[in-house]
Amino acid sequence: MPTRILRATRVLSAIALTAALSHLGHGQAHEAHLHFSAGEPGDPQKPARTVSISMREMEFEPSRIEVHRGEQIRFVLRNVGTESHEFVLATPEENRKHEELMKKFPDMEHDDPNAKRVPRSETAELLWAFTKPGEFEFACLIPDHREYGMVGTVVVK
Repeated sequence: MPTRILRATRVLSAIALTAALSHLGHGQAHEAHLHFSAGEPGDPQKPARTVSISMREMEFEPSRIEVHRGEQIRFVLRNVGTESHEFVLATPEENRKHEELMKKFPDMEHDDPNAKRVPRSETAELLWAFTKPGEFEFACLIPDHREYGMVGTVVVK
């Protein structure tokens, strides 16, 4: 009997989360991303340094980027792999939490200022202003991708 209750609780939690996510408008499903640890969305009217990143199974190239506090970066994300990949910029802790949510909802797509899903053979851009010093992470949160090494670091000096 306790197993049935536990299973029912999990099912009800999943239903409630699905209902909450479907109630939100497009691009609002990631309410936690209204606060950005790694800085803020870039301003297209300001100059930016371009950093090209290749995405493939299961790596980013380059996997380490150094920027200066206050610098704006235009990430050009080229998926040269054989499947879709993501680029999600946050702290390692935030990405791990989001990764767990992605395991429950693997078809969830990102349309947030700090995240892009890039289908195979396509390119996307993400403009970001690094306003805070520290070490941040970019990762692919499609289930199992981060675990198999699809993760990189941004060091803001």
